[in-house]
Amino acid sequence: MGFWWPLLVLGFVFAVCRFLLMLIPPSVPSIEVDASDVLEDRSQTKDNSYIYIPRKGKMAQTDKVQCYEPATMKYLGYFPALTLDEVKEHVAQARAAQKIWAKSSFKQRRQFLRILLKYIIEHQELICEISSRDTGKTMVDASLGEIMTTCEKITWLLAEGEKWLKPEYRSSGRSMLHKRAKVEFYPLGVIGAIVSWNYPFHNVFNPMLAAVFSGNAAVIKVSEHASWSGCFYFRIIQAALAAVGAPDNLVHILTGFAETGQALVSSVDKIIFVGSPGVGKMIMQKAAETLIPVTLELGGKDAFIVCEDVDVPHVVQVAIRGALQSSGQNCAGAERFYVHTDIYSTFVAQIVKLVKSISVGPPLAGKYDMGAICMQEHAEKLQNLVNDALEKGAEIVGRGRFGNLGEDAVYQFFPPTVLVNVDHSMQLMQEEAFGPIIPVMKFSSDEEAIRLANDSKYGLGCAVFSGNQKRAIEIASQLHCGVAAINDFASTYMCQSLPFGGVKHSGFGRFAGVEGLRACCLVKSVVEDRWWPYIKTKIPKPIQYPVAENSFEFQESLVEALYDLNIWDRLRALVNVLKILSVQNYTSKTLKKEQ
Repeated sequence: MGFWWPLLVLGFVFAVCRFLLMLIPPSVPSIEVDASDVLEDRSQTKDNSYIYIPRKGKMAQTDKVQCYEPATMKYLGYFPALTLDEVKEHVAQARAAQKIWAKSSFKQRRQFLRILLKYIIEHQELICEISSRDTGKTMVDASLGEIMTTCEKITWLLAEGEKWLKPEYRSSGRSMLHKRAKVEFYPLGVIGAIVSWNYPFHNVFNPMLAAVFSGNAAVIKVSEHASWSGCFYFRIIQAALAAVGAPDNLVHILTGFAETGQALVSSVDKIIFVGSPGVGKMIMQKAAETLIPVTLELGGKDAFIVCEDVDVPHVVQVAIRGALQSSGQNCAGAERFYVHTDIYSTFVAQIVKLVKSISVGPPLAGKYDMGAICMQEHAEKLQNLVNDALEKGAEIVGRGRFGNLGEDAVYQFFPPTVLVNVDHSMQLMQEEAFGPIIPVMKFSSDEEAIRLANDSKYGLGCAVFSGNQKRAIEIASQLHCGVAAINDFASTYMCQSLPFGGVKHSGFGRFAGVEGLRACCLVKSVVEDRWWPYIKTKIPKPIQYPVAENSFEFQESLVEALYDLNIWDRLRALVNVLKILSVQNYTSKTLKKEQ
């Protein structure tokens, strides 16, 4: 016992010291980011700004990206739609900067992350307000989807990023026992990203953080529907990079339309795309010309399965959050609700009651639960999905209520809508809605729920609720998707150590987590001598050129000695290998003497 006391005391002292060190805040400089031009008209109740009237139909692809507030249609300005040559110049500048940044230390990269984290925490309201103005989401939705996710990613990279980018040693196998095998991770060069509009802050920071921390440059094409906010968020990145002495032009933000995105794909060393399956296929086709790796996150039609043994009021709250995530601008949002027959009526009654209390309106003009639809005419698409379902027998049992909207603003808003009597013949249950629609369908057995959930061309995520956790896990294990939450929704994405992505029409490849971080790297396999210079690799005499007559016999015995399933056969083969080697060595020495 006397032997253990000193060790216990040392362990306790070490723990206390570690705790005290945690109390000392790191030295992180503050950065200044000019926001005066984006805060000139902070209130959506003012009427002194220009109202933008977009053209009907598909957004015209001119030489300018026009920006406006979806909730009020107030004009925000414009940005250039970059040409092929302009994109190539941006990528060339990033490539030159990356060659310098690749030599940076992890200490310098972590300081960059800390500076960003400090700014984000101190300027949450500003970041959320800009996201709200550009996409129509509420401040709460912006905090949940933009701030928390980004802070979680930065915190994970600070804690574990370096660990997963250091050489990883692997087993060397039987034939290479005298060797040391490892995997090394090097920057790819310039990581390109084409990101969607639904999370303008996080969608810029997510690929940028992984790319820059792994030693790459990042060139990000923001959505034409969220360029105004993306260009402001770029200022934050620039200021943080300058504060750590990073080379100029390491990160770029591009604005434009499809041509700008195509030019980016043809110029970078890897492309990450977040968007629709149709555009994802075009990205793949373009990337095939230069054979660069591609990560595609193409949306989903996530199933939300509710068994009969749940706490219904709790699950209803989670269901509403899942369906209306980011003001109805879903990203991996719940779009298909399967509820057990035994609680179906109770579930529907409670979700209808809650939905009817939800108010919809300009998010910065008052206290609203849900904001505006970001994209032009998307409300019309949502209504068409609802109409198709109604024509095929569905029924609307509850809708949210509009706030104080002007007559001209109704087309930017869509109230949360609950439908029953739905089935898989309806477009609403097959196509990604990207909106606040809650179709609720019955199931009577776990097998039926699994069959219904898998009956989709998408495979991004799912959520399964049951009072029996083992049952929920068993159901989720049989769903063909990339992420699964047990008795929760979207919790997988808040665990930033986990990869994120899907299967089928939801895409392939992963971002986030270890897999996403290493996907920004050239993965190099390396084998070296374990006990150099004492033991070196030599080609055995029987298989040296010119090969001996018994060379195949030697090779055959060597394979048996290394891999035979019977230990005695392996020993017998090993004796034969040694015998052949000894005879070969004796023969070689005899020939040398005769010469």
